[in-house]
Amino acid sequence: MQRTGIANLPLHSGRAPRWLFSRMVKLSKEISIAIVDEYGQEEFLRRISDPFWFQAFGNVLGFDWHSSGVTTTVCGALKTADISEIGIKVCGGKGRFSKKAITEIENSGISENKAKKLTYASKMAAKVDSALVQDNYNLYHHSFLFSEKGEWCVVQQGMNNKNNFARRYHWLSSNVKSFVETPHNAICCNAKAKNVLDMTSRESDEARKVSVDLVNDNPVHLRKFFTKQTTLYEFSNFKILTMPPHHPIFCSEMSEKIISSLKKAYEIQPKNYEELVAIKGIGQKAVRALALVSEIIYGKPASWEDPVKYSFAHGGKDGFPYPVDKENYDNTILTLKSAIENAKIGDKDKINAIKRLNAFI
Repeated sequence: MQRTGIANLPLHSGRAPRWLFSRMVKLSKEISIAIVDEYGQEEFLRRISDPFWFQAFGNVLGFDWHSSGVTTTVCGALKTADISEIGIKVCGGKGRFSKKAITEIENSGISENKAKKLTYASKMAAKVDSALVQDNYNLYHHSFLFSEKGEWCVVQQGMNNKNNFARRYHWLSSNVKSFVETPHNAICCNAKAKNVLDMTSRESDEARKVSVDLVNDNPVHLRKFFTKQTTLYEFSNFKILTMPPHHPIFCSEMSEKIISSLKKAYEIQPKNYEELVAIKGIGQKAVRALALVSEIIYGKPASWEDPVKYSFAHGGKDGFPYPVDKENYDNTILTLKSAIENAKIGDKDKINAIKRLNAFI
């Protein structure tokens, strides 16, 4: 699976005013039409899945360029605009609307076979970024965009309630190989977090295999490991172990919940890690417990590195957080300017949009 980026953005309160949002809807639709006419549906999805381009697109539409709201507002504008006339459907959204993505895909009029694949992709993208990449960002936004050909991209966002930052995850269906081993082209964030469990890393390959073996070999006998290891995990920072004065009551309860979920998986006998993760009930705690047990029994550690490489911007002239990616930067500018110039909008709107793009630059 090609995840094209992750972005960290600060939480800003409030919402886009009606007068602005209505214009964002109009402008986003015309730019989308221009891009599809010029480059095609697949290229449009690729652009949306690019965190750099998406950020610039939000700025062109007139929204605050660096806040978390750009994600939900841009996706909301595209959905409200209804760009199905160019063969692109936008499903899901923020909060309770995120859970409607599956129903909206099924009711889109696409063939049953394609709908099945798309609903699976929607579910797994959310599952991976909530259970396999455990970075303390809880998903609350999930937008799923797809073409009539069955190509798709995902833009979803999670919130870290401790630091009031949001993290955006971009997915693209091109070159799909696996949902559980993800080569990251541009994982973007302001700073790396500590002790992030990343089961999608290539370094976690052996831990994934052992996790499947543990489940298929009847997980009941692992109860003692789950209780002890989960306790150690909850009260350590992997450098200094700080044990509580009394045994925590929740440990035995958590262990039984994990065992119950893994019993269901045992009955199914998953063939690989993706099948295991796809099972309903296999969430963060089960994934983490299996990863920890795979290390304590077999010495097969998972990756505990945050899969973050870049800032969400294009880089800085002083080389921070990394040198400017000139090719990507220029490509974003040219594509947006071309799309704006070709869009069926008033001259004033075109001029203002280009001014906003220049301000972003």
